[in-house]
Amino acid sequence: MNQSQAKGFGSRGILLIIVLFLGFFMFQTFTNYPLNILAEDFYGGSQTVAMLLTIGTLAGVVTQIILSRFVGNIKSIKKAASVFGIIAIVCAWLVAAISFYMTRLWYVFYLGVNYTVTLYALFFMSIIAGQWFPCRKGTIMGISTIAYPVCNAVIGFFATAVYKPLETGVSDSPAIFRSFLPFLILTTIGVILFLALITDYPEQCGAYRDNDKSFTPEMANQMLAQEIEDKKTTVWTTAHTFTNRDFWCASVVCGLILMCAVGTMTQSSTIIASFEKLNYTIIMMIIALCGAVGSWLLGVIDTAVGTKKSMLICVILMALAGLLGFIACAAGIGVLIIISLALVGIFMGASSNYMVSVSVQYWRREDFASVFSCINPVANIFNAVAPTIVALIMYSAIGINGVFLMILAAGIAGIILMIIFSPKHISAVDDRYREAAGKPLDGALEGRK
Repeated sequence: MNQSQAKGFGSRGILLIIVLFLGFFMFQTFTNYPLNILAEDFYGGSQTVAMLLTIGTLAGVVTQIILSRFVGNIKSIKKAASVFGIIAIVCAWLVAAISFYMTRLWYVFYLGVNYTVTLYALFFMSIIAGQWFPCRKGTIMGISTIAYPVCNAVIGFFATAVYKPLETGVSDSPAIFRSFLPFLILTTIGVILFLALITDYPEQCGAYRDNDKSFTPEMANQMLAQEIEDKKTTVWTTAHTFTNRDFWCASVVCGLILMCAVGTMTQSSTIIASFEKLNYTIIMMIIALCGAVGSWLLGVIDTAVGTKKSMLICVILMALAGLLGFIACAAGIGVLIIISLALVGIFMGASSNYMVSVSVQYWRREDFASVFSCINPVANIFNAVAPTIVALIMYSAIGINGVFLMILAAGIAGIILMIIFSPKHISAVDDRYREAAGKPLDGALEGRK
């Protein structure tokens, strides 16, 4: 691609960014909000709700692994995403509307929204993002995943609506549905926009990959037809992908980033409350600002100098966050916990960027969907167990200190794995598989940064 021909994102590309943003926003709202803010008072405790989140997300992970075997043959990722998106938004409305007295029924739909939104936002829509912007995926995902820190920031403001009637004596019932309503409206709009205006590939609506205007319609359509055909015979089968060393390095690092970001944010209110002089709302705003900048900046670095370097920077920040957080908890230093959580915000914003980026960057376009279908579920296993693991650590003898020790250890492990990760090795393995399959060796993966 000629980068000079790909300035801006185009009107359809901007629309895709908005839809991705709202999809990630939905995931964060209807998984994190009930767990982080409401669980202890209304839904049976954070340990119970965290377990439900884990079960729902793991069910989504298993589905993704099953789909990875034939994802290249799915005629329309958009149609598959639409089914899960519609079910997810219905479950979201019911999670908000069902009375907290009807706990078991609420559990059913909370499980449902966790399962379906994992597949809708984190799996199918992420594949579409990679198909639309294969060379600029870092920037696109970096902007879209700003949704995570933004959502975490605004949740606190709307959560006050839950408790206000009880505090003022206006009502003896919490205003749970009213506090969810702005999120429901926004995310419903996102699903409607996706259904009405987003296509599997940009060429299907008159746009071009990466908004590259150097293409002619004939060139673009010919490349699209060839790519769709090549996907059916990808050499990166599920078996080949799961036995590749570099796949595991990348997947585990993506998972560790997700685990530390998601797990920490699900207990952010408890962590901040342990420092008496800190204001939860202000701290969450700081985290949101750092997260928005971090998501965008790490995405830009991803596009400019390569995904491996961007991921390495991310895990270094993670290790630093863990170290500062541990010192803060051990010594009771509020300023250090603010800095630590701000760093968590930075890599939280980037936590979902890299599954798409690393799959596109170091494998061929025709192999992207099948490789991503393996990387994403492995990473999301860490995502699924994060709330449960952090809750267990929080309520153990080691307490909050243990959470930051976990982040520090994960950061160090991530640094080691990213040093081992080798694009050259992927290219050599790709040549071997292509030669065995009778496909031409064209050096397309050589020099990937």
